[in-house]
Amino acid sequence: MGDRSFSERHSASNPFFGFFGPTKDAKTVSTLQGHLVAMSGEFVGTFMFLFLAYAGHTMVVDQSPLSGAGPNGTNSATTVVYISLAYGVALLVTVWTMYRISGGLFNPAVTFGLIITGNIPLVRGVLLLPVQIIASIIAAGIISAILPGSIRTVETTLTPTMSVAQGVFLEMFLTAIFILNILMLAAEKSKDTFVAPIGIGLTLFVCEIAGVFYTGASLNPARSFGPCVVGRNFQTYHWIYWIGPLLGALVAAGYYHFVKFFNYEDANPGQDSSGGQHGGS
Repeated sequence: MGDRSFSERHSASNPFFGFFGPTKDAKTVSTLQGHLVAMSGEFVGTFMFLFLAYAGHTMVVDQSPLSGAGPNGTNSATTVVYISLAYGVALLVTVWTMYRISGGLFNPAVTFGLIITGNIPLVRGVLLLPVQIIASIIAAGIISAILPGSIRTVETTLTPTMSVAQGVFLEMFLTAIFILNILMLAAEKSKDTFVAPIGIGLTLFVCEIAGVFYTGASLNPARSFGPCVVGRNFQTYHWIYWIGPLLGALVAAGYYHFVKFFNYEDANPGQDSSGGQHGGS
């Protein structure tokens, strides 16, 4: 008989009730196992984020009496705020749930930004990219199947007054702001890191407010790709929702490398202090 009783070894507090062997110590977990667990976290997290966001977006458009009341049949300001809340809060709660498993990226542009800043290994990033895209397609597919109306409602599209070039640059700058926030709050560890999901969710919220009316505020190739696949409807300018966010990741990563190279901590010291002297003179 072992050191532990049957009930201890097979209690509900053990993964799979202890029938698949003891839980491994973190030091013994293989690199492959780590990648697989992170991939599962990205799949579940991306699905949760986009499922909630697409559902919220669909509800807002279907229920708002002001939907389509803007110029040329576009969404009104009120509708834009509610859509922005759906995406921002959905990201906040899902990142907070999943960041300990995979980092809570849920976005190929964010993944690219973390790769080129050295915050995740290249292999890990390459493995996460297809998982995020597949999860977005499945989220869009399930929303399409269980909610009335067309999934095309949640596609990212340019407002009639926006040119393709304008769309690319707006997506680039909004994504750069979003990813820089992630780099400084989450990738750069500080006493505030544990509440980084709040800052990340709020940043997406304000970026959505700025961009939903004009481009749909994708900031995430997977977010735009899933509904287009399920709705079988790709705009001729769909490529801007890949190029814009990826360029934004480069801009954010460039500034991140700049401040890291010049040791930004020395420019305004004491900001992570728990008390005593402040950073100012």
